[in-house]
Amino acid sequence: MAALNFGAFDVLSFDCYGTLIDWETGIASSLRPILAGGGAQPTDDELLEAYGRAEAEAERGAYRRYREVLATSARAVGRAFGVEVSEEDAAAFGDSVDDWPAFSDSPEALARLKRRFRLAVITNCDDDLFARSNARLGVDFDWVVTAQQVGSYKPSHRNFEVAFERIGLPRNRILHVAQSLFHDQVPAKELGLSTVWVNRRQGRAGSGATPPAAATPDLTVPDMATLADVALA
Repeated sequence: MAALNFGAFDVLSFDCYGTLIDWETGIASSLRPILAGGGAQPTDDELLEAYGRAEAEAERGAYRRYREVLATSARAVGRAFGVEVSEEDAAAFGDSVDDWPAFSDSPEALARLKRRFRLAVITNCDDDLFARSNARLGVDFDWVVTAQQVGSYKPSHRNFEVAFERIGLPRNRILHVAQSLFHDQVPAKELGLSTVWVNRRQGRAGSGATPPAAATPDLTVPDMATLADVALA
């Protein structure tokens, strides 16, 4: 495993969905019954890749609340598989974040890291939806930056720039930790941040619920437990 000097950092900033919260399980579990009701039974990879394309498209242009992004994405995924998603089902998917589970290692790893670092989260979510997810994580982040607060979605640089303004430290003192190459690793590296890639999909083909992208993180770990072990060694 490549070396990274964790003593150089005061703050760890995190993506939430895909990194700390198992959004792929949540997305698939919530969308599959809707699609099955219309006679479609795509594989998990087919479903997630269709979702990744739909969500990225829904997040372009003028800002909309994440609930609306989710509902729009559900309808687009339905169309991709020949299913007409009702307004009721689309709205239910927009509220399904509450059911998305945390990765089993996230709460303990965050609690351990909190003893040494200040923690931030930069998340493509509404304030209230993230609060529900954070209840599963059980950690008090020092800074919470949501898409709702910023009025844009990553990979926009604006979400990171607002975090920089609030944190008030030089960028070389902040280490960004994320699973998504598209939403996080690419823009973070463009902004000069050191990064850790939590490769939750290791050994699985494709890019899952995020569009494909290429980036060169400073460190790659398979999960949050490994990150905590390495950072606190």
